[in-house]
Amino acid sequence: MGEKLAKLKDILGEVADLRAAESVLGWDQQTYMPPGGADGRAMVLSTLSRLSHERFVSDQVGELIEAAQSEVAAQGPDGDDVRLLRVTRRLYEKERKVPAEYVAEFSRITSLANQTWQQARAESKFSIFQEHLVQIVKMRRQYADFFAPYDSVYDPLLDDFEPGMKASQVKQIFDALRPRQVELIQAIASKGPVVDDAILYKHYPEDRQWTFGLEAAQRFGYDLQRGRQDKSAHPFTTDFNTGDVRITTRFDADYLADALFSTLHETGHALYGQGIPARFDRTPLAAALSLAVHESQSRTWENLVGRSRAFWKAFYGRLQELFPENLSQVDLESFYRAINKVSPSLIRVNADEATYNLHIMLRFELELALMEGTLAVPDLPQAWNSRMQEYLGLTPPNDAKGVLQDIHWSFGGIGYFPTYALGNLVAAQLWETILAAIPDLPQQIERAEFGGLLHWLRENLHKHGAKFEPMELIERVTGAALSPEPYLRYLKGKYGEIYRL
Repeated sequence: MGEKLAKLKDILGEVADLRAAESVLGWDQQTYMPPGGADGRAMVLSTLSRLSHERFVSDQVGELIEAAQSEVAAQGPDGDDVRLLRVTRRLYEKERKVPAEYVAEFSRITSLANQTWQQARAESKFSIFQEHLVQIVKMRRQYADFFAPYDSVYDPLLDDFEPGMKASQVKQIFDALRPRQVELIQAIASKGPVVDDAILYKHYPEDRQWTFGLEAAQRFGYDLQRGRQDKSAHPFTTDFNTGDVRITTRFDADYLADALFSTLHETGHALYGQGIPARFDRTPLAAALSLAVHESQSRTWENLVGRSRAFWKAFYGRLQELFPENLSQVDLESFYRAINKVSPSLIRVNADEATYNLHIMLRFELELALMEGTLAVPDLPQAWNSRMQEYLGLTPPNDAKGVLQDIHWSFGGIGYFPTYALGNLVAAQLWETILAAIPDLPQQIERAEFGGLLHWLRENLHKHGAKFEPMELIERVTGAALSPEPYLRYLKGKYGEIYRL
């Protein structure tokens, strides 16, 4: 390794260490930190974020990026170090535009906002969170202006989560999806109450839900020597390094599906994190390609696997064993149909696959309006409720089941939500490719054998870390640019069978 590249990697390692410390403290804040620690924690995170930012955007890093180019010239275009310099340059040039003072203050504000969001959600009072969200929206507009000129004020924020993606592209994709998903939902609704999911709304003790979820996660391949599960107000996954990838979930003792599918969802994220090669640790390559690709992994394991008939042929007996009082007299087919019932719902994370993207479109439109200044934060609850009625025919009874249900705005994650819908598309497109490569995959899943699927994902996706542009790798792997068609084929096939369309 050349001298300049080695020095650059030393600095990148220091930056990664500081950001890992931030992540540990952020994880603790959402799991075990007492509420009284909020102010102090906000200052610690502010300091760490400023230090890591200043170290990364220093003139020295820029000089080393340039100097190291000649040291990797003999490598092919996909070589680790060639790609590392490319990825690092992109991040460096973007972060150089953001002042350290802004980074520190944004970290402090969002740390406090997360705490007030938790309180606001628990009390179902948007007013508790409102002033912090006003500050966050103001700062997100300020952030976007660091990158002016832009086509849309939303573009710089979206780019943080989905590199290269524009708001106009998201609109185009959503405009193509919406009418066809609505058509499917209407066709299902015309069939009447074909599916009964009442069995999911009985009492399911939390400890037994925990047991089943963690057993399934381990069968998928989640390594508890390099991970753990805890509880939080909103499920999430965090990666400190490839050897420490943690998940959280939440429980509703009177609704089985909440923790069940949250755990499978976060396990999908964690399998991605654990599949990134350890040689990428302490560099920008030790990350997912993008949030859409990350979400494709969680949606694969939650839905394409976890809501499949094949999965429950393998696992339903164990679930009946844990909850005989509710499930002993319920046959597999009835349970399978219950967990796949299509019905408009208030809560995004509990939404069925057919209506889920409508939740995302709603959030995208509200975020865009907030950023463009056509919607004021105090008016957000009313705007949320109006769009819920328009899109899903429901009006939330309170703020907790409406505007406060998601954690993302509390950490400033405006621009994040579209990646969930994009992740659905990526997952379906990958799934068609996987089934062509592993034709007997459904039979493997029926036997609770997930090694073939995980190996394919590791070899074709996980092992690359952040080396490639997201859509570049998707096209390499599937042989086609990202398209909504595989996802629509999947929905039509699955729900056409369940609802006899």
